[in-house]
Amino acid sequence: MRKTAWEIGISSTFKKSIHKTIFDEYAKNNIFNMEISLPYTEYDHIDWSATKQAANNTGVRLWSIHLPFSPFEINNIASTDVQIRKSTIKMHSELIKKAGDIGINIAVIHPSGEPNNPEHREELLKHSTESLSILAKEGARAGVTVAVENLPRSCLGNCSQEIETLISSDDRLRICFDTNHLLMQKNTDFIKLLGDKIITIHVSDYDFLNERHWLPYEGKNNWVQIVTLLEKANYSGPFMYEVPLEAPPTIQRRTLTLQDFTENFEACIQMRVPEVIGVPDTKACIERAYFQTAMI
Repeated sequence: MRKTAWEIGISSTFKKSIHKTIFDEYAKNNIFNMEISLPYTEYDHIDWSATKQAANNTGVRLWSIHLPFSPFEINNIASTDVQIRKSTIKMHSELIKKAGDIGINIAVIHPSGEPNNPEHREELLKHSTESLSILAKEGARAGVTVAVENLPRSCLGNCSQEIETLISSDDRLRICFDTNHLLMQKNTDFIKLLGDKIITIHVSDYDFLNERHWLPYEGKNNWVQIVTLLEKANYSGPFMYEVPLEAPPTIQRRTLTLQDFTENFEACIQMRVPEVIGVPDTKACIERAYFQTAMI
């Protein structure tokens, strides 16, 4: 699919709850694709019927739901504790059903928590793969495709080889490609290898030291190459941003507006460098780089 036909989307991760006003904000800024992503405690408080109604009234498409992934002690499909795995699968299955009931067709899932001991990695991969197989079947019943997200550091799925292993248990599993998570492999190589399995994306930039969730062109990603390769892979989903409005401690910039995303999207699609809003805080980056060495 040509990139000029792509649409912009934004994860609701910058909001603590889902309500009518967020849909109004999206529509006002010509953003018509949303991924529902909330703190795990908030999923119990979603009014699913009202959410569907708000989406219908504003024309905002409920593209995907991000299944809860923290705290890892209770949300972890790869846990060595069978009860944690069972409770996580049960919770995710229920959310997949509710999401499907209001027209959401994609559920993004983290294949593990962290940190993970290298000695236990094969066991964890086995648990995660088995859990994903169960959830793929639940998704099929609900009309929802489960998309496994590539993750950073010591998480499972931190390279194309592991993602390929994780989705191998069921032909219906697909990939959510996060552009700011790979620390041991180039984004471009990942797309070349698994581009045909990518059904949705999380867009943000980083410094290749750790995940940062910066706006594109604030980090080191080559956006011309990423966009070109996704286009060659016939990616047809939205350009789904996963970037907080408030500046994280690793970058110096003002609070973003939704208009900033629409302008950045146009620049990415047109393959031109936009006006840079933020400047990475080098000192903060170095201080937080411990994640890379401590958890891999």
